[in-house]
Amino acid sequence: MQATQLLQCLPIKKIVGTLPENIKDIAIDSRNVQDKTIFICIKGYTVDAHDFAQQAVDSGATILVVDHELELTGDVAQVIVDDTSRALGLLSAKFFDYPSKDLTMFGVTGTNGKTSVATMIQNILQGLGVRSALSGTIGFNLNGIMYDSANTTSDALTTQQMIFRAKAEGCRGMIMEVSSHGLVLGRLAGVEFDVAIFTNLTHDHLDFHGTMENYGNAKGLLFSQLGHDLEKDKHAVLNSDDAWSKTYAGLTPYPIWTYSLHDDAAVFQGLNIKYHDEHTEFDMKTPEGTKHVELKVLGEFNVYNALAATAALYCKGYALDDIIGQLEIMAPIKGRMQKIETGELPISIFVDYAHTPDAIEKAISAAVPYRENRIIFIIGTGGNRDKSKRPDMAKMASTADYVILTTDDPRYEEYDSITTDLEKGMTHDNYKCIGDRAEAVRYAVEISEPGDLILFAGKGHEDYQIIENTKYPHSDAEIALIAAREKYGK
Repeated sequence: MQATQLLQCLPIKKIVGTLPENIKDIAIDSRNVQDKTIFICIKGYTVDAHDFAQQAVDSGATILVVDHELELTGDVAQVIVDDTSRALGLLSAKFFDYPSKDLTMFGVTGTNGKTSVATMIQNILQGLGVRSALSGTIGFNLNGIMYDSANTTSDALTTQQMIFRAKAEGCRGMIMEVSSHGLVLGRLAGVEFDVAIFTNLTHDHLDFHGTMENYGNAKGLLFSQLGHDLEKDKHAVLNSDDAWSKTYAGLTPYPIWTYSLHDDAAVFQGLNIKYHDEHTEFDMKTPEGTKHVELKVLGEFNVYNALAATAALYCKGYALDDIIGQLEIMAPIKGRMQKIETGELPISIFVDYAHTPDAIEKAISAAVPYRENRIIFIIGTGGNRDKSKRPDMAKMASTADYVILTTDDPRYEEYDSITTDLEKGMTHDNYKCIGDRAEAVRYAVEISEPGDLILFAGKGHEDYQIIENTKYPHSDAEIALIAAREKYGK
């Protein structure tokens, strides 16, 4: 791309040095710089890319985007702007020629359920023969092939790269989990969403947002940023059982599609829910009448997720019966109220990603129909993260018969610091604090009795623990199965 053409998206800038004629690549990590790259210097929480500017030049960068002039050697132009993070969004979108405008883009936001709703939408599209991509907590799924990603919502450059790649691979749709961090930090700059979906809003991330009001307003950016061009076929899908939906409905002029379990006025409503060992069935009220649905996933919250996915695809013209047909053959989503195959073992084992008070409450409620004896619940929380939710998490966990308080990615925080905060919320004495998560998992099996249901919450699909800044292999399910086979001799 011509350098002058690319830089037209930065109307306010100062250029020091002579611009090259063309740019071949764009980077924010000096290790990824090659010849004729534009390198944007971003100030992160722990690293300032300005410190690696000379390294980028030495590797072939011919333009640097900086927030102040640097003393450098080599043939490089410096483009000075007030905010390099904002510049990154503008430059990334223009460099890849705004690829989202050529795809149907679904954005899913909310505290809980983002991964499940996004996965359901992609699975339905794939089942209908529609090539699609998904980016989120689990990674970047491109036409069924999974690639790792660092955050729920990637940085602006990675986001545009993923959308461009999806377009190049022939995808017609892309689903993105949209985090509040990503919205506030501008990681979605230049992404043209067609359908914005809201799941729910409960206590989380207050270490970043400060208040629930700020947190809720951050989520609302997804809806306000849909724009106001009513010639475009855009839609908002809202959970009318959550009070924030009224706020979000007022942020966009586009059609509103509501879903609910309790609001009779909702466009899509789940009724007459019945829980079975291997499936969930319910009646779905729709614009085309009531349809009976049987899901292979478990729990009330998955009925919500199925309603959200159905509404999101229906509003874009997909046939209702086709959507429901794909929902009914969909396999359980990894790490989301997932029942682990235990063979002849006399206990049941579930894993779930629940890591907020509301999600914990819903996870335990979802487990109740499958219990034969006690529910043993294991919950931990991340170190060096929102501490204010910890007592509330344990309070919700107290609805289980026995609770083990542990850690979930302790990072640099001491085990006792985390479990002590959790312990403040316990409402009964049937619990134990064990900071080492692997030890906590083994203890849960050790105290189990035939007929018990053990639910491991917090890690879900993840197969690691972050201690300090290192990922160590860890799987709740694998550790529990080994311990259970030893205990019960199976």
